[in-house]
Amino acid sequence: MTAMGSVAYTAGRMSKFDAIFADALDTAARRGMRRRLRPLVPAGPGRVRLDGRELINFASNDYLGLSRHPALIARAGEWTERFGAGAGASRLVTGTLEAHAAVEARVAAAKGQEAALIFASGWQLNAGVIPALLAAGEGEALVFTDKLVHASLHHGCAAAGVRQVRFRHNDLDHLESLLETRGDEKARRFILTESVFSMDGDRADVEGLAALADRYGAFLYLDEAHATGVLGPGGMGLSGLAPGQVDLVMGTFSKALGGFGAYVAGSRALCDYLVNTCSAFIYTTAPPPAVLGAIDAALDLVPTMDAERAALAAASDRLRSILAELELSTAASTTQIVPAIVGHADAATALSAELEAAGFLAPAIRPPTVPTGTSRIRFALSAAHTPDDLDRLVEGLAALAPQRRPDA
Repeated sequence: MTAMGSVAYTAGRMSKFDAIFADALDTAARRGMRRRLRPLVPAGPGRVRLDGRELINFASNDYLGLSRHPALIARAGEWTERFGAGAGASRLVTGTLEAHAAVEARVAAAKGQEAALIFASGWQLNAGVIPALLAAGEGEALVFTDKLVHASLHHGCAAAGVRQVRFRHNDLDHLESLLETRGDEKARRFILTESVFSMDGDRADVEGLAALADRYGAFLYLDEAHATGVLGPGGMGLSGLAPGQVDLVMGTFSKALGGFGAYVAGSRALCDYLVNTCSAFIYTTAPPPAVLGAIDAALDLVPTMDAERAALAAASDRLRSILAELELSTAASTTQIVPAIVGHADAATALSAELEAAGFLAPAIRPPTVPTGTSRIRFALSAAHTPDDLDRLVEGLAALAPQRRPDA
């Protein structure tokens, strides 16, 4: 049998546990929780083609519209020509190219840190760095986490075998009370949180967090995935509001920077320690040159995009105002992420379908991603959207949203 024939045969086989899988999927469907992949085609700035129709895309994390920028595309191609399609190995074997070191130095400088490391994704980074970090030193490790942090941070804590001490969302008074009462002076304290929360679009008080971390000798770990490129000095994140006070900053290149991958930035000793202990870094193939080229181009562009960031902030304010008039909660959003909370999962799914029929891609976000009773449409605005795009969304929401209020 040919190799191709073998692949075709195995692809058609049923798993021994397909009945179990099917039952789980049926249960999810009955609860309005089943997800499906929907392949689409990019169709220009802020747009996609889905099922043969062009839609304005209000679901992408491409906050500055850089994923289609000619400079990123060109440099990705140039670096592929110069360095090849792949890195060829893990970083500690032969996978560290001069290009990796150069881009990491640029990231460290942009974040005001001594050093940086590049990872394949933000999820991989958080899931791998946290166990390595918590393994350093002796004695008890107490991990204080905002109750709404990303699933990857929770996974990292679970992989480390530590029980989280969760504080109420963005409640620094509650965090301080927990820091005061939990653990003795010998305990190593870690605070894990985000600067911008991906589902509510609100911000942490980074300066307040840094002050608490300093007061209680806690290590501050800040996830800047949704702030990098959009907020803070030069658009490089809110950690810039507390220079020199955040112990570890991570973020992604796959959102506002338009490419792929993630970074961790901190002291040289921290990054050298991770090179020696973090399995997510040690045992995976290095990011390819095309990815590095796109990152390098984005790092050129982001500091020059103050006008785009201002327009994005103004559009976000306008959308929040319209949703408030329609009596739909936007939680505590102050960023380019604007949720419209409708309550039940079925209501969010129905509103998403109606928006799609009207020409907008805005998927429903349901449990377990968000708490039960807070299903929503998560609007992600982009500098790629035109004023007319937002006008059309506002008109569509005015026609569709009132019947989807939680109390309707």
